[in-house]
Amino acid sequence: MTTTSSVGSLIAAGTDLTAEWFRTVMGTVPTSVAVVSGLDSSGRPVGLAVGTLTSVSLDPPLVAFCPGLDSSSWPKIRPSGRFCVNVLARSQEHVSRLFASKRENKFTDVDWTPSQDGLPMIEGTVARIECVLQDEHDGGDHTIVVGRVVRMTGEPAARPLVFLGGKYGEVG
Repeated sequence: MTTTSSVGSLIAAGTDLTAEWFRTVMGTVPTSVAVVSGLDSSGRPVGLAVGTLTSVSLDPPLVAFCPGLDSSSWPKIRPSGRFCVNVLARSQEHVSRLFASKRENKFTDVDWTPSQDGLPMIEGTVARIECVLQDEHDGGDHTIVVGRVVRMTGEPAARPLVFLGGKYGEVG
């Protein structure tokens, strides 16, 4: 078991903890790739790509993701208090790249349908997780968003898109 004092010794004696080193080490951890979608105040669909989706709790069912503080899309979704997490399939790398961009009207080039509550659900995804905003926490240069799951659909046999070592890939 590592204690706080031994961790401090490791950092002091080892590699400098730079943003580049942090990114390199964390790049060894595969992450899911998803698009968080919602509606802006005018009812238009908006979305952003995230690589930070995680389950938080089974009871109640909670998920979390972490948009950057510089995100222009999350502030448009947040006021509605509702969003959909679209877990991308291996074949949807182009969708991830589109939603990672600063481009306006990203949904014009993506097939989607509205959920029961009107949230944009991207076609061909591995899973769609509809949420209400439960909480937000400070996460340094990101915000930690926790959503309470209200509905979800999935294709358990589908292969998800993952990100590992700075590259897109798949599992299995």
